[in-house]
Amino acid sequence: MSYLEVRLLRCARSESPQRTKVTPFTNVLHMISRQNAFCSTIAEHITLIIVVAALLSGCGPEKSIPTPIAHSPDSYEIEGKTYQPIKTDDAVGFRQQGTASWYGKKFHEKKTANGEVYNMYAMTAAHKTLPFGTMVEVRNLENNKTAIVRINDRGPFVRERIIDLSNAAAKKIDMIKNGTAPVEVIAIGTDDDMLKGVNTDSSANNYFTGDFTVQAGSFADKTNAEQYKLKLEGIAGDVHISPFEKNGITFYRVRVGRFRSLKQARGRELQLIQNGFDNVFTVAWDL
Repeated sequence: MSYLEVRLLRCARSESPQRTKVTPFTNVLHMISRQNAFCSTIAEHITLIIVVAALLSGCGPEKSIPTPIAHSPDSYEIEGKTYQPIKTDDAVGFRQQGTASWYGKKFHEKKTANGEVYNMYAMTAAHKTLPFGTMVEVRNLENNKTAIVRINDRGPFVRERIIDLSNAAAKKIDMIKNGTAPVEVIAIGTDDDMLKGVNTDSSANNYFTGDFTVQAGSFADKTNAEQYKLKLEGIAGDVHISPFEKNGITFYRVRVGRFRSLKQARGRELQLIQNGFDNVFTVAWDL
């Protein structure tokens, strides 16, 4: 009820102690009161609608945010640029021309990207996208000298350079003095192709600088390691225990096989996974 209505009703009551007499004027007051009540109800409804709408808008779907594109498990990123290695089957016949460089003593006996130990005297190389284990013929376009190398590392991450050769490979195509040379790179096969029917004590060793094995478990209790070894021997041969110390505690690693190529090691890894050994993984032999 408005302030004017209250004042008018008080005046009417002061004039007569009895029930207020209905007059045209009091009818007008009642009409005004009812109209105000109706408007108040409308306002309340409008307010309620606004509040409900606001709540519903808060419960609705959020603003769409673009989902980042997931990288392939084999891809890697260097200085903000993503590189996607070529699949082994697609690498056959790969051909590329550009600048070759080489790396030597600074990286000698350090880990390569595929887990091997870099040997500057072996015939290996780094390439940004060719699969590990790819055998590549590199031809120096200035003197036509060639070298066959195995890809076991990533690089070079320098503009216009397409392959980083080991010291031995760089010497073979006579590019040590200049440091770089224009070359043509041709993928001619895989390390598995080379290993077929080849004696591992032969000159093929020039292409291999690291061994691989498959680790199936690691135990602080030697008895548990021996029991797990027996379990694995039902599936695969050449299961061995390799102890190592960490923080004064001796652990016993149960490992399977010794492989000259990463592909062979991963083949055994897959075999073990298919037989229920889910936690196996390939590692470099000397890790």
